[in-house]
Amino acid sequence: MTSSNGLTSAEVEARRRQGKVNLPPESPTKTVGQIVRDNLCTYFNLVFVVLAIMLASVGSWLNMGFLGVVLCNTLIGIAQQLRAKKTIDELTLVSAHKVRCLRNGTWNSCLSEELVQADVVEFGAGDQIVADAVVLDGSVQVNESLITGEARAVPKTAGGELRSGSFLMAGHCTARLTRVGAESYASKLTAAAQADGHKVAKGEMMRSLDKLIKAIGLGLVPVGVALFWKQHWVLEVDLRGSVESTVAALIGMIPEGLYLLTSVALAIGMLRLARRRVLTQDMNCIETLARVDVLCVDKTGTITESAMEADEPVPLGNGPLEDILRSYYGAEEPDNDTGRALKDRFGKGGRLWPVTGEIPFNTAYKYSAKSFGEKGVYVVGAPDVLAGNRVVEFRGKLAPLLAEGRRVLLLARYNGALPDPPGQLDPAHLEFLALLPLQNRIRANAPKTFAYFAEQGVQIKVISGDDPQAVSHVAAQAGIAGAEQWVDATTLNNDEALAQAAETCTVFGRVTPEQKRKLVHALQSQGHTVAMNGDGVNDVLALKDADCGIAMASGAQAASQVAQLVLLDSDFSALPEVVAEGRRVINNIQRSASLFLVKNIFSLLLSLVTLCLPLAYPFQPLQLSLLSAVTIGLPSFVLALEPNYERVHGKFMHNVLHAALPGGLTDFLLVFCAQGFAYAFDLSADALGTISTLLVLETGLIVLFGVCHPFTPLRWTLWGSCTILGLGGAVLFAPWLELIPLDLGDTLILVVLAALVLPVLRTATWVVDRLWQTGRHLRDRRKTT
Repeated sequence: MTSSNGLTSAEVEARRRQGKVNLPPESPTKTVGQIVRDNLCTYFNLVFVVLAIMLASVGSWLNMGFLGVVLCNTLIGIAQQLRAKKTIDELTLVSAHKVRCLRNGTWNSCLSEELVQADVVEFGAGDQIVADAVVLDGSVQVNESLITGEARAVPKTAGGELRSGSFLMAGHCTARLTRVGAESYASKLTAAAQADGHKVAKGEMMRSLDKLIKAIGLGLVPVGVALFWKQHWVLEVDLRGSVESTVAALIGMIPEGLYLLTSVALAIGMLRLARRRVLTQDMNCIETLARVDVLCVDKTGTITESAMEADEPVPLGNGPLEDILRSYYGAEEPDNDTGRALKDRFGKGGRLWPVTGEIPFNTAYKYSAKSFGEKGVYVVGAPDVLAGNRVVEFRGKLAPLLAEGRRVLLLARYNGALPDPPGQLDPAHLEFLALLPLQNRIRANAPKTFAYFAEQGVQIKVISGDDPQAVSHVAAQAGIAGAEQWVDATTLNNDEALAQAAETCTVFGRVTPEQKRKLVHALQSQGHTVAMNGDGVNDVLALKDADCGIAMASGAQAASQVAQLVLLDSDFSALPEVVAEGRRVINNIQRSASLFLVKNIFSLLLSLVTLCLPLAYPFQPLQLSLLSAVTIGLPSFVLALEPNYERVHGKFMHNVLHAALPGGLTDFLLVFCAQGFAYAFDLSADALGTISTLLVLETGLIVLFGVCHPFTPLRWTLWGSCTILGLGGAVLFAPWLELIPLDLGDTLILVVLAALVLPVLRTATWVVDRLWQTGRHLRDRRKTT
C-alpha cells in the first residue's frame, strides 16, 4: 500500500476487525438502555417501592395507588426521551461532516467514524482534525487551542504531526492517520478528564434541582423513622395507621414528577428545535438560551449572505492587473467565501505564472502572499493592516467603498523577502497596485430578526474581522441599534480597554480570533449571558467559550464541532425561534416546579410540627395522590408545553421558592389549625383527614388559578377540568379515600377554615414578597460595598 493509492478494501476490513476504527468515545445521545435505566432506576423510584412494600405488609392495598402515577410518569419520560433521541440522532447523521479519504486509488467522502488507522485523508482550512495524523503533503496553519489552550497558529509541513481536536486555520494538506478512536490524543484527554471527575457543567436550573433532590433524599430516612416512632410508640396509633401516616408524609415531601417533568420538557425542547432544523448538541444550552441577554454575531454569513461577489478593481498604480489576478487566483483552491468570490471573478482560464512560494491567508496577519519567481512577490490583504501609516495614500479611494459597507482588499507588490515564519510585512516595501472591493447582500430577514431581539431586551454585538466602518454601515442597514458606536479592535491594546469597549460599543472591527474570545469573556464578567453565532475558523474560540455557541452548518467544520447548537439550514432568522424555545421550556418548568414545591413545603413543615407536638399526621397516601394528580401532575404537564416567551430573570430556585412558599405556608397553617381544632374538640382521625384534604384541595385550586393567569381558553379548560376532577373525585371515591360525611360541628370548622384560605394566601404572599424584597436589597447593598 502506498499513499498514492491509499488503503485497499481488504486492508480497511482487516483494520476494522482489529478494532482500529475511529469510533467516537461516546454517542452524542444516550442509548435506549441508558434512557430506560435512568428513568426506572432512580433513588425516588426505589423509595416508592419501599413505601409500597411497607403498605403491602399491613394490607393497605388501596393506598398503593401512587405507584400507578409513578409508573405513568416513568413511561411518559421514557417515550418522550426515546422520541427525542431518534430525531436528534437523525439530525446528527445529516449534519455530520465528511472527510475526503483515499482508498483503492480513488478519493471518496467518509464519515469520521468510518475511517481506520493508516487511511490517507485530506484536510482544508476550517476542518477539524478527526484523528491523530502525520502530514504527507501540503502546508497548513494549525490551531491547537482546543487541546492546549494556546491560540497561536502552528505551521505544519510534510512530516508534521496533526493532533486530533485541533483545527486548520489555513492551507491544505494530505495526511495519514496514525492513531484513531480511543487511541487518539483528544480521546485520551477526554478519558483522563472523565477519570478525574470532570463533566460538562449543568445549567443553574439542573444544579438547583440536583441539590433539592439530594437534600430531600437525605432527609427522607430520618424523618420517616422519627415519624413512625412518634405515631406508633408515642401516640400509640396501630401499626397500619402508623405506616399509612408515615408513608403519606414521605410521599408529600417527594417532588416525584419534578425531575421527570424537567427531563421531558428539555427533551421536547430538543425535539421542537430539531423540527426547525436546529441540532442541539448539549441539552444544557436550552436553559442557557432562556437567559441570553447578549448575542454576538459575525457580519458575513449572519447579517449578510455568505456568498460574496467581487466588483471591478480600483487601480492604485501601474501593473498588469489582469495577469496578476489571474495568476494569483487561477489555480487557487479557495477555502473561504472571499477566496471563492475572487477566483470566480479573476481566476477563469487558469494560472499564467508558476508559483514558487506562498503564504496562505491567516487571520493573525490578515494577508496571503504568492511569489511568482522573476515576476515578483504579490500580497493581498486588509488595506489598513498591510499599508499601516501609508493607508493615507489611497484613503480617498478606500473611504467611499467602506462607507458603502463593502469589504475591501489591497493588492500590492512586495519588494522584499517574505518572512518565515509568516509575520507582519514592512509597508515601506509595498507597491500599491489596486483595491479589490467585494460585497455581500444583507439577508432579507435580518432587519426583522434584529428587531425581535431588540424587543426582547437582547443586546447585539457585531464582531468582525472586517474594517469597522464597513461593518458599522452594514449593521445600520440591518437595523441594529447603536450601529454607529464602533471601534477598531487594533486600538484596544489591553484587557481594560477591551472590557470598556465591550460595555459601550456595538460594532467591533478588525477583531482577531483571540480578541473575539476576550470580548466574550469581558461580557460574561459584566454579568451577561452571552450567545455567540458564527461560522468561520476565526469564530471557534469564541463559540467554545460563550455560554451558548451557535454555528452555521455551512461554515467551518470546527465551528460546528465546538458549538452547542448547529443551524442546519444556516439560516440566522431561525434564532428568534431558538431563543423563544429556550424561554418557553425554562419559564414553564419554573411555573410547574412551583406547583410541586407547594406540596413539599407544607408536608415537610407539617411533618416537623407533628414530630414536635402530640399531633397525628392527618393524611392518607391515597388522599395525597388525588391532590397531587389534580393540583400538580395534570396542570404541570399541560402548562409545561405552553408558549411562554418572556425573558428569564433571577435564580431558578429563588424564583420557584418565591412562587411556592405562599401556597405551602397557607396549606400548613390551615391544616395545623385543623389539627388544633381536632385536638381541642376530639375530632376523629377520619374527620380530620377529610377536612385537611378538602382544605388543601381548595388551596391547590386557588394557587393553580393564580398560575393560570393570564387565562386563555386552554387554561380555563385546564382549571375547570382540575376543579371538576378534584371535587368529583373527592365525592365519587370518598370510601376509598377515607373521606367521611361531616357532622354539623365538623362542617362549621371546615367552612370557617375554607373561608380563611384566600385571606391567608394573600397575607402569606405579601409577607413572602416583603421578605424577598428585603433580601434583594441586602444583597444589592453588599455588592455595592
